[in-house]
Amino acid sequence: MISKYFIGIARHFAFNVVFLFAVVCFTIGVGAEAAELVDRIVAVVNDDIVSLFELNQTLKPYAERIKGLGYSLDEEQKMLFKVRSDLLDQLIDQKLTDQEIKRYKISVSEEEINTSIERIKESSYLTDEQLRKALAGQGLTMEEYRERLKEQILRTKLVNREIKSKIVIAKEDIRSYYESNRDQYLGEKKYHLRSILMKVPPFADDAEKRAVFKKMASILEELKAGAPFEKMADEYSEASSITDGGDLGLFGIGDLSPPVRKALKDLKAGEFTPVIETDQGFQLFYVEEILETPGKSLEEVSSEIEQKLYNEIVDEKYRSWLENLRKQSHIKIMK
Repeated sequence: MISKYFIGIARHFAFNVVFLFAVVCFTIGVGAEAAELVDRIVAVVNDDIVSLFELNQTLKPYAERIKGLGYSLDEEQKMLFKVRSDLLDQLIDQKLTDQEIKRYKISVSEEEINTSIERIKESSYLTDEQLRKALAGQGLTMEEYRERLKEQILRTKLVNREIKSKIVIAKEDIRSYYESNRDQYLGEKKYHLRSILMKVPPFADDAEKRAVFKKMASILEELKAGAPFEKMADEYSEASSITDGGDLGLFGIGDLSPPVRKALKDLKAGEFTPVIETDQGFQLFYVEEILETPGKSLEEVSSEIEQKLYNEIVDEKYRSWLENLRKQSHIKIMK
């Protein structure tokens, strides 16, 4: 898989960055309705160039989506310059990697592209016709898509040659990560809860709070005497979103507020808490059931951790490799 740098930047600009696509054009004559797009060189990368047309084509898929977001012209212009600069850097990096691909004579066969397409269709549960339809919706033909896949596979092979083949994850690294992140692999306890809530009016004084608490205390006494929690919840709970005997659903202990967490700590299924003061008012919680998932041993998660560490190192080394490649190259950006 190609570095996150290549596959992530497009997502980042598509969903998190807002910009106005400015086409550089000059109007011909007074009142002319047509405009001529002026192409020029925006960057020189060793023996290759990045053209304005190429940069604009990179921006084009996002233009229509961004235009209607309602930002001021000034904000759009500022974002445009930032995004334009970032995309130009991406294109420069692509030129550099393409040059390395040529230097090492890395190639991709038609069969490799076919295999990649079949894997994509299989993992996405798409027929050939559905894939072509999906591509058409993105303005791509199958031929254009194959060309993009070819470029991706070539760059993946380059990353494998320059970086991945030189990475070794030691067992001690895996163990160290496991020990440092044990919380991720501990078993989880979940509580199926029911609740009775009595609200405290906004800006209530101490006397009003005591009155609500006294009502809840009387409900608690009835529960202790054997009254069914569900029936009491239906009769007394003031929680508008709770029905069916005060059923709240399933919660991990980390999802609950500290006071509730503390009250539930030593409870078993079928038991209820004392009256607790919460942000909503005074509440009682009943433990319907407790579900526990077992923790995972080092052996069980060893492969998962290895892949995680491997991906992190690949990204780090790829950025470093690319920075060194830039330093060794002749790059000139035209202002």
